[in-house]
Amino acid sequence: MSDPLLSLRISCGYAGKPDMLRDLSLDVRAGEIVGLVGRSGEGKSTVALAILGLLGLRGGRCRGEIQFQGQDLLQMKTAQLRRIRGKSISLIPQSPLASLNPSLRLATQLDEAWRAHEPGKPDWQSLLESVSLPPDPAFLRQYPNDLSVGLAQRFLIALAILHRPALLIADESTSALDTITQAEILALFAKLNRGQSIAMLYISHDLASVASLCHRVAILHEGGIVEDAPVDDVFRNPQHDYTRQLIAAIPRVPSSEDAAEGALTTVSRGYGSSGSLARLVGKLQGVRQR
Repeated sequence: MSDPLLSLRISCGYAGKPDMLRDLSLDVRAGEIVGLVGRSGEGKSTVALAILGLLGLRGGRCRGEIQFQGQDLLQMKTAQLRRIRGKSISLIPQSPLASLNPSLRLATQLDEAWRAHEPGKPDWQSLLESVSLPPDPAFLRQYPNDLSVGLAQRFLIALAILHRPALLIADESTSALDTITQAEILALFAKLNRGQSIAMLYISHDLASVASLCHRVAILHEGGIVEDAPVDDVFRNPQHDYTRQLIAAIPRVPSSEDAAEGALTTVSRGYGSSGSLARLVGKLQGVRQR
């Protein structure tokens, strides 16, 4: 088996406090979608900031090693990290409208993100089409506040894949979206993974979205990874007590036939294609049947 694209062995914390992450180990292979799951405050976003070399901006510290494409990111200088961030590793944050510059037109934000790593000014049509945005100049003349949350999230994804990164980090990137828009974004992530072989670290507390999207899931609890296995294995046969608690908290499908039909219709709207629906429902039913 080939070496992981990303391999973490880290301990991280914040000034005046004990380490939040202690000897955390996590790998992501090329073309793989790994879900990182845990409750709020467990340190999921700390993992993302550590990978990107931005933990210091929050008063944090990190030691250990973060191997990415054969290089230790923790040993790199700021200028070296800047050449990687946004080009080889990209972040899709939680709040799209808060993450975009409200004073700049969309076209300007695309141009600046491109010139941060490459010269020239490409034609944006194919990029916008790849994330189901209107490929016309009128759209790019808009400002972020002119967009719905769903369109703003798609535009953030366009910025993130601008340079065809090897790794996308999605940090709670669907939590601010309504159910239908969330389903559309998850379907887009799956499409990018299949079509462009982009690996993803999908950070979420939402087990349902993890079940519908990810190949493997890592459960973060009390500073470390307590379970790390293919999604089917974790949902059908969880090994750790904390994982079992998380799965037990998933809302049960109603038992009456009519209620169940309505629930499945809701889930199908929320999680896209029939294949994704079957995959999700199969996992949840497998849990409940044990």
